[in-house]
Amino acid sequence: MTSRRDELAKHNFFDELMAMRDKGRARSKGLFVVKGKDIPLESNRHGLMQWYMHPNITDVSLNTKLMYVQHIPANSKSGRQHHPGGKIFYFWKGKGHTILDGVRYTWVAGELIQLPLRRDGVTYQHFNDGDEEVMIVAVEPNYIEPLGLDKGSSYEQIEDSPDYKP
Repeated sequence: MTSRRDELAKHNFFDELMAMRDKGRARSKGLFVVKGKDIPLESNRHGLMQWYMHPNITDVSLNTKLMYVQHIPANSKSGRQHHPGGKIFYFWKGKGHTILDGVRYTWVAGELIQLPLRRDGVTYQHFNDGDEEVMIVAVEPNYIEPLGLDKGSSYEQIEDSPDYKP
């Protein structure tokens, strides 16, 4: 029976570091400009989103953030999500409100909400209170590889967006 430490002897960890370096250098030649018109609108359980940066988008020069634009049609809402926090929402277009841990926060275009980073996470949902589409820019650090999606807390979709079309 081979132990885990015996398996380690089969690696050349220095060469693996150099391979990781080379992969990073190749990535740095990726896209510097990402055009919204080139990004498809994705229908998912949280709503309608255009992903600019995501761990699985590999043709961009950086992968240090998760970034998307969420579209919420008139008088609709996002899904409700439990999240570790540490995420920023910039309300680019429209007006509405966000329920964050049971508290209502009203916003208009040009304002921002930050999800606090909490050990037990936070629960939030966005609502479009107007007659025009809401557009929200969402950004958070990409800690998925070192910390996992839960980031020591919990990441759950509690309620699906009514705009989700599987």
